[in-house]
Amino acid sequence: MRLFTVFVAGYSVSTFGNFLNLVALNLYVYHLTGSALQTGLLMATRLAAGFVVAPVAGGLVTRFDPRTVMIVTDVAQALAMIALLAVPAAGHPQLLYAVAVVLGSGNTIFNVALRTSVPELVGDAERLRGNGYLLTGRSAATVLGFTSAGPIISEFGFLPAFAVNAGSFLVSAVVLACLPLSFRNAVAVSTARKSIRERAGLGAVRMLLAGSPVLAGMVALRGVDAWGSASHNVALPVFANVVNPGNPAALLSQFWAAWAFGTLLTHQMVSLWLKRTGRSLDERTFAVAACVMSLAFVAAFTGPPVPLLILVALVAGFADGCTELAYSTRLQAAPAQVRGHLFGISATAETFGFAVGMLASGLVLERASPMPVVALFHGTVVVTAGAFLLLTLTRWRTVDRGAPPLADRTADDQKPDLDVLASSSHGPHDDRR
Repeated sequence: MRLFTVFVAGYSVSTFGNFLNLVALNLYVYHLTGSALQTGLLMATRLAAGFVVAPVAGGLVTRFDPRTVMIVTDVAQALAMIALLAVPAAGHPQLLYAVAVVLGSGNTIFNVALRTSVPELVGDAERLRGNGYLLTGRSAATVLGFTSAGPIISEFGFLPAFAVNAGSFLVSAVVLACLPLSFRNAVAVSTARKSIRERAGLGAVRMLLAGSPVLAGMVALRGVDAWGSASHNVALPVFANVVNPGNPAALLSQFWAAWAFGTLLTHQMVSLWLKRTGRSLDERTFAVAACVMSLAFVAAFTGPPVPLLILVALVAGFADGCTELAYSTRLQAAPAQVRGHLFGISATAETFGFAVGMLASGLVLERASPMPVVALFHGTVVVTAGAFLLLTLTRWRTVDRGAPPLADRTADDQKPDLDVLASSSHGPHDDRR
């Protein structure tokens, strides 16, 4: 865990770079073109790249060492930012879209490799703790990335911001290369299981999801959660201009700082709760946290006083952190042979939900105020989470009392099932598609 803490520090630096360039690139394309449409297209290009590459990411992590995959994506993103420093400004309007593709795809592949590798990095029994460390590091990096972008750009300009961004990716790559941690998926260790690996790709994941309504429901709910979250991301700037037209940026900063602080508290508070109660994070925790998160975001758009708004944002951040911990820890319990593909499918669902949600909420906001739009989109999350809870309660009642529910089964419990899937009549599946 000490080495993993160093790894989390490197990951946090990389995450800081991601959020810094998220702000810097959007501002830069608007600075160059003066077009809100071009700014939106750049964001759409970045999301589309992540969506397209997500199914491929699982195959890459399964076939290659995750450490190598993450280093390559960090270096590629660093080179993309260096290209902006090396190419004259006249060529930047076209180059920015290529940079957006590299950043969107690189970030998705990196995250799939990271989520897949946690059980190997910290041990299966420490998945929750490892995910908590990652969540804490990411939350701190999010705050630093968002808050430092403005001062860096205003004080030094865009190109130094890009240089800092490139450096953050290179720091992460160096940390990954130097740490004596094993990132190797159990699938890649034994050549004796090569034939099973080849047959246990996306086809086995589909069979696993088809045979596990709870797991499939979690992935689907995650996509709907992303759909709902897109609405408040689009609506918040509009809402801030209505509530505080004199200084909307201050309201946005307060809201996101409170949200990030809530996510920072998640690991410590959840760990304390688990120790005191002896309970575990399961699929029901995931669904309840998704409901609380959505209801908190809806409450934020009712126009409460600023102190209450900050409290609501804090609750939303804490609930958001709980969903992340419960979801990642549960998917990491899947057998190593399919874990990479499973997280690839999950990334596809999340990216698709967020991209479509941003487009749909933006269109609806043209004709409606922020409050009903956010209520509609997050209401969908609440309804879906409620239906998922009913599904899990029904499944818990029907499961044999002597057998643990699906959410509590470990990776070792599930491996025999995968062997059956891999030798089924469906035959080999070509992952290269």
